[in-house]
Amino acid sequence: MTRPRSQLVSVADTPYYHCICRCVRRAFLCGDDRVTGQNFDHRKAWLVERLTELVKVFAIDICAYAVMSNHYHLVVRINKEKAEQWTDDEVIRRWRKLYHGPPMIQRFLAGATLDKAELKVVNDIVQQWRQRLSDLSWFMRCLNEPIARWANDEDGCKGRFWEGRFKSQALLDEAALITCMSYVDLNPVRAGMAETPEASDFTSIQARMMAWVKRQQKREQKKTLSNKRIVRTTKLPKQAAPVVPLLRFSGHEKQHKKTTIPFTLKDYLQLVDWLGRAIRDDKRGAISELHPPILERLNINKDELLVYVSRKEKRFIDVIGTENNFQKIAEQWQRKFIKGISLAKQLFSGQSIYT
Repeated sequence: MTRPRSQLVSVADTPYYHCICRCVRRAFLCGDDRVTGQNFDHRKAWLVERLTELVKVFAIDICAYAVMSNHYHLVVRINKEKAEQWTDDEVIRRWRKLYHGPPMIQRFLAGATLDKAELKVVNDIVQQWRQRLSDLSWFMRCLNEPIARWANDEDGCKGRFWEGRFKSQALLDEAALITCMSYVDLNPVRAGMAETPEASDFTSIQARMMAWVKRQQKREQKKTLSNKRIVRTTKLPKQAAPVVPLLRFSGHEKQHKKTTIPFTLKDYLQLVDWLGRAIRDDKRGAISELHPPILERLNINKDELLVYVSRKEKRFIDVIGTENNFQKIAEQWQRKFIKGISLAKQLFSGQSIYT
C-alpha cells in the first residue's frame, strides 16, 4: 500500500534517505534504445548538471549518486538546520534561481512601499519557501520535471518520462548509510557497465576518486618543487559533466563534524573495493580474508551485505537500519510492524545466516 511521503520522510528520525527514480516502462531513455538504436547517454549529463545546480540552492547534501540507463539513485542528507539559519533575503535569492516568484515578491525586491498586510504576505511566502528548500519532495520535483520536459522536447512527444513518484528509503543509522552508499556507487559495476568504480561515469565514487587523485597530485607537485623529484600521476577517465558538490567524509579539516558523513573516506573506499571485487564471479575466489575495519566496527555481516548489495532493488523497503532502530521507529510512527525487520536482523547481526 502506498504511504504518504510525510510518513516516509521524517528529519526528526534521520536526515539520511535513499531515493530511486525510474524511467517509464523501464525503457532505456538515458542509454541505448534497443529498438531504434539511438544513444541517449547525454541525458545522464543533464541529470548531473541539474543536480549540481540544485545542491547550490537547497539545504540538501548529496552523499552518493549513480545515473544509470533507465533509472538513477541518490543518497541525500537533509540539512534542515541550515535552512533555518538563512536570512529572508538568502531564502528569496535561492528560490529565485528556480522560480520568479509572485508579483508581491517582485515589488518587495524592487523596494516598493508595502503595508503591514502585504509584508505579512511576503513573510508567509518566504517561510513557505524556506520549508520547501529543505523538503525532499520539492528537491526531487525540481530535479525530475526539467529532465522530463527536455527529453520530451528532444523526442517531439508528450506524456510521462518517469514511471511515477520517486521511491524513498529512510537510513536510520551509520550501518544503513554505508550499506546504501556502497550499493549506489557499485551500480555500474554490478550492471556490467564498468569494470572498476573509478571507471564508472556519472557516479559519486568516480567524482570522489578524481578529487582524491587531484589532491594527491598537488601534494606531489609541492614535494617536487622542494625536492626536485619526478611526479607520479594517476590517470582517471574524464567526466563528461560537472562534478556534483558532495558531502565530505569525517576527518576533513575544512568541515564541521556534524556536517560530514560519519566515517572516513579511506575506510569507505576499502569497503567499496572489497565489495566490487567480491560481487564479480571471476574474482570470488580471490577475496582476501582481511576485511575492511569498518565492517567490524559497525558489526555488518559480510555475507548478508554481499547478498544485499547484489539484489537490493528486489528487497526495497521504506526504512533500513539495525534491529533496535527498527523497533524505535515503529514506536515513533505508531506502527506495530515495519517491513524489513528480518532483513535488519540478518544484515546487521554480525552472524551469517549461511553457517
